[in-house]
Amino acid sequence: MLYRKLGSTDLKISAVGVGTWQFGGEWGRNYEQREADAILGRAAELGINLIDTAECYGDHLSESLIGPAIRGRRSDWVLATKFGHHFHGPFSRTDDYDPQDVVRQLDASLKALQTDYIDLYQFHSGPDAAFDTDGLWDALGRQVEAGKIRHLGISIGSNRNVYQTSKATAVGAQAIQVVYNRLDRAPEEEVFPSCEAQGLGVLARVPLASGFLSGKYKPGATFPSDDVRSRRDREEADALLREAEEIKRTEVPEGVDMASWALAWCLRHPAVTAVIPGCKDVAQVEANAAAVALVPAGHPQDA
Repeated sequence: MLYRKLGSTDLKISAVGVGTWQFGGEWGRNYEQREADAILGRAAELGINLIDTAECYGDHLSESLIGPAIRGRRSDWVLATKFGHHFHGPFSRTDDYDPQDVVRQLDASLKALQTDYIDLYQFHSGPDAAFDTDGLWDALGRQVEAGKIRHLGISIGSNRNVYQTSKATAVGAQAIQVVYNRLDRAPEEEVFPSCEAQGLGVLARVPLASGFLSGKYKPGATFPSDDVRSRRDREEADALLREAEEIKRTEVPEGVDMASWALAWCLRHPAVTAVIPGCKDVAQVEANAAAVALVPAGHPQDA
């Protein structure tokens, strides 16, 4: 495994992490504890030490599967979770960035994860007005002082949101999470330069473009109603899949797995610390981890 330093933090993280939205039940299936145990157990064997989750992947459901899976090995993992939403049902959430409620969300995450601290606690895709909520970042700073949070981060909703990115250092955040992949390069324009200027770590989410860069889907592909991808506009999805086919034909070397190539493509950018692809099973964990073999040495954040 390849390791990198997350911005100005003291966190040494694997360049490939484990995204766990799927554990929340909005990607076409539900997960049992034994499955989460197997996925995270294999990830650990492969040297992966970064888990990204959120308060609203289910009602702390994803977190509640992760907690038992890493019980007894908590110190081996870098746990990143988020705040700002209440889950009410599949694809149904309400925002809440009130400082007192955010502290309650934090305590609920700690309970679900069966830990007494979060390594990276991230503002979760909220609007700028919520980001500027009176007292929010002061309240979070007090939780850092109390030891419940080691570091703060911002998971920006729009991958062009340079407003929140540019204010990261001022509010005490040390990392940005953003959608970035070969089909969506918008962060390269303003977000990444701001991150580099501030010395922020960057977690690239959706690095496989929701599976569209996996090489498994062709234009016309459909998804069940309980899969978040079913909510995409059909014409837009087909256009992206046609673009992915062209990328596979013209950019991916012959004999190289497209998903591994797509993850390595993200990791080559000097601003990107790690990718956090989801994985539905052990085989996908193994495929994701293999991407580091395609990443050249000499990245500015190499640990």
